[in-house]
Amino acid sequence: ETSGVCHFAYDDEETCLAEVRYLLSLLPQNNRENPPRVESSDPVDRRGEILFDLVPADGNRPYDMAKVIEEIVDDGEYLEVHERWARNIICAMARLDGQVVGIIANQPQVLAGVLDIEASEKAARFVQMCDAFNIPIVTFLDVPGFLPGVDQEHGGIIRHGAKLLYAYCNATVPRISLILRKAYGGAYIVMDSQSIGADLTYAWPTNEIAVMGAEGAANVIFRRQIAEAPDPEAMRQKMVKEYKAELMHPYYAAERGLVDDVIDPKSLAMLQSKHADLPSRKHGNPPQ
Repeated sequence: ETSGVCHFAYDDEETCLAEVRYLLSLLPQNNRENPPRVESSDPVDRRGEILFDLVPADGNRPYDMAKVIEEIVDDGEYLEVHERWARNIICAMARLDGQVVGIIANQPQVLAGVLDIEASEKAARFVQMCDAFNIPIVTFLDVPGFLPGVDQEHGGIIRHGAKLLYAYCNATVPRISLILRKAYGGAYIVMDSQSIGADLTYAWPTNEIAVMGAEGAANVIFRRQIAEAPDPEAMRQKMVKEYKAELMHPYYAAERGLVDDVIDPKSLAMLQSKHADLPSRKHGNPPQ
């Protein structure tokens, strides 16, 4: 829970052995093979009717990302790695349409899902493991930024955050990202954004891709207008509303090529059947 040395911890031997068997069923025999694929009992046309209810539209309201993952993956089953360490980010293995995938997701229930030193280390290690064993990576984003503070700065948050950035950029397995709500600042870039090479990037209509939240942005950009207004608070609220309408509306990101598509959460599971066979590696053949 404190050091992150142990990937899994259980209270009894029976549970531990059962989870070891489940883990081995998800991994290939070695790094030259692909993970074992199984026939899925989950219908490919299953609609996630409750996903909108699980994720509040209000970006300031927390929710449990684990429940979102359960609703999306095959049979609601997944194996979380480092479950008790750096709980503001989830790293898990699951199946989609019978295919093993690695899932990395911000957890808004803990520290609002921010990236800090430990979360960056945890996710970077998991990305490297997935890449080593040919496991495609799916990233669920709802991140308000990096955790501020003197302790984080003195601990080298930039250096540790760069480990996650490098791990994603260095990964050669297929990478798919889904933006649920907030995707702010450098933390959004690091969390497998399209700008660092994600193969496909989807967003829900509740997405907010921006440098920072509307309130903070309005205070910086329109500080003079707010200060000179007869009613500064009313002006601030007006500027926040305009900023959201112009720069944070659901299709702003798609219009500028930041995402490939804005999708209906209820139809998310059906994307499982729209895959194509991909080569085991993505290295290209450069021009001579």
